[in-house]
Amino acid sequence: MTTTPAAPASLAVGDVVTLDVGAVAHGGFCVARHEGRVVFVRHTLPGERVNAQVTEAREGQRFVRADCVEVLRASPHRVTPPCPYAGPGLCGGCDFQHATLAHQRELKSSVVREQFARLAKQDIQVAVEALPGDHEGLGWRTRVEFAVDDSGRAGLRGSRSHDIVPVETCLIADPRILATGVLTHDWSGDSAVDVAAPSEGEAVVVSVPSGEQDAPVVTEHVVAQTFSGTFEVSARGFWQVHPGAAATFVDTVTGMLEPRAGETALDLYAGVGLFAAALAERVGESGKVVAVESDAGAVASAAGNLAAYPSVAVVRARVDDAFGVPRASRSGPTRQRAQRQRKLRRHPLVPLRADLVVLDPPRTGAGRDVTAQVAALEPRAIAYVACDPSALARDSAFLAAAGYELAELRAFDAFPMTHHVECIALFTRTAP
Repeated sequence: MTTTPAAPASLAVGDVVTLDVGAVAHGGFCVARHEGRVVFVRHTLPGERVNAQVTEAREGQRFVRADCVEVLRASPHRVTPPCPYAGPGLCGGCDFQHATLAHQRELKSSVVREQFARLAKQDIQVAVEALPGDHEGLGWRTRVEFAVDDSGRAGLRGSRSHDIVPVETCLIADPRILATGVLTHDWSGDSAVDVAAPSEGEAVVVSVPSGEQDAPVVTEHVVAQTFSGTFEVSARGFWQVHPGAAATFVDTVTGMLEPRAGETALDLYAGVGLFAAALAERVGESGKVVAVESDAGAVASAAGNLAAYPSVAVVRARVDDAFGVPRASRSGPTRQRAQRQRKLRRHPLVPLRADLVVLDPPRTGAGRDVTAQVAALEPRAIAYVACDPSALARDSAFLAAAGYELAELRAFDAFPMTHHVECIALFTRTAP
């Protein structure tokens, strides 16, 4: 006699359920189950027993989301969050203020391991390393974008929400950001306000009205063990927000790749040229570095930042376009789009062979087509800088299929108190 599994229990937004909390999940949640239904719970830790209130429940979905509202059995790693806005229904910027800093890093290590086991079928061991430049995980964020509510107050958004939580402080923000008075000023008429605290000079405040607005340029100094340089970047452009990140990542990438004089290197998703500059110094004038970036502002900054290196060429293009990879539309290409795809050609400055490649893609990762094109260059080494471990694990599988093995992996706590973790991976050829 066969039995039909019971249907998962029906849960609605607002319901409070008692849960025994399991492992941490990617995204700042832990996993629990309630009568057959998976529950992703924020503000809790593995091993706890809690009462949780459902915050998201959609018909037909096999899981719901919830916030811990009462701890019945606490983890030994639980602490009182230092920030009054870190809690259910409040600011969504931090995920783990209720855990010790050491345990936060253990949780992030678990997430990286789980993503590689699930998506790349690889059993890896990695410990998340601290970066210099923050105090107990606080005061590190040198760039913050605040949302503005209908009353003109600057605040931060709730978790998975467009709701704005007015705040009087942000403990992970660099103190120079708060010293600008951004949280007490009336920003009526603006939709957001960005504040950047660069390594040189005072913090810069840029309000964002509904239209486009030019942002001032700030100066960032990078003093690493293997490289030092100065970079100009828009106050609203991309730059590593942790003060210890840029130098640490440059040292890690160049240490993994070990660039040699005369080599050809490709820096993909190059931003304002941080890795391209470090590579150029190592390959010298007899070598070649091609930096590919799509953002117009970043490309303009990179051209200035890299002007002193005659071996560097800066290419403004999407990385897939630079390789000549067609972009299929979600609904299938139209005839005109198909014609454009057939005319798409590899950018003339992108080499057919390269000794080294740096991949520093956005959160979505490089993807199957780009990793295939990178492998076709037959580099002796690839350094992949990833802000999302799931995208890195997925792309690791693609690279493995193309003949590149994961030779080294390091992870850094570049975003303390949040679920985010930065990984840098080295891939080397398994066979010619």
